Amino acid sequence: MNQFQTMTVTALKDYVATLDIQSYPNLIMDLKVDTRSAVKKIAESLEKKVLAQNNEIKRINNMKSIENTFYQKGIKNIGGIDEVGRGPLAGPVVTCVIILKPESQRLYVNDSKKVSKKNREILCQQLIEDALDFAIGQVENDMIDEINILNATKKAMTDSLDTLTVKPELLLIDALQIDTKITQKAIVHGDARSYAIAAASIIAKVYRDNLMQLYHEQYPEYGFDHNMGYGTAAHLEALREFGPTPIHRKSFIKNLGL
Repeated sequence: MNQFQTMTVTALKDYVATLDIQSYPNLIMDLKVDTRSAVKKIAESLEKKVLAQNNEIKRINNMKSIENTFYQKGIKNIGGIDEVGRGPLAGPVVTCVIILKPESQRLYVNDSKKVSKKNREILCQQLIEDALDFAIGQVENDMIDEINILNATKKAMTDSLDTLTVKPELLLIDALQIDTKITQKAIVHGDARSYAIAAASIIAKVYRDNLMQLYHEQYPEYGFDHNMGYGTAAHLEALREFGPTPIHRKSFIKNLGL
């Protein structure tokens, strides 16, 4: 008989809640020999969590395979670049370039759209801690109207590069080529395939979402705190009722019949 067989199910659940996942494998073996069905269910639950974490570790290792190929060639300062806000009717397009320490390996880094708001904010802080350097680029709606969203996105990227203190030896970019002398590699669906690009997408998303929260305080009728400037039905209705704000992209709304 092991120590857990003398514990009540409630006491066992409370004990498990104090442990980290690294402690689970040995515990699972002890719980599986318990005859109580409730305890066996706890063991099954812990097994699923261990399996999920192992799968996540494999996914992150796969995401880092692109960067690791270059690290092995002696290229250490790899800049990941991504954007958020190409599609909204209002607000700026925001980009981030980040140069991560080669050992950075945070679980759950992914395309920012696939990460919950809470986890994005946690990961944002962790990735900044892991960064050798990072910078934000931002192009406002008036400039987007003037030069179009694609060129505005590229401008935000090059602007962010210009403000870095640590200069990258290589850039990994999500499906774009930009005007820079730095060697660059465009990766289709890069925010789902490259750890560095995904990291950039998370930081850019958190930055822009926080900015749109501030705009919501100025223009509460438009719901910027939850639509982030995208053209939801409620946002379009607000445009019909109140007209555009100074942060709306005229080139985006002119064909909406508003």
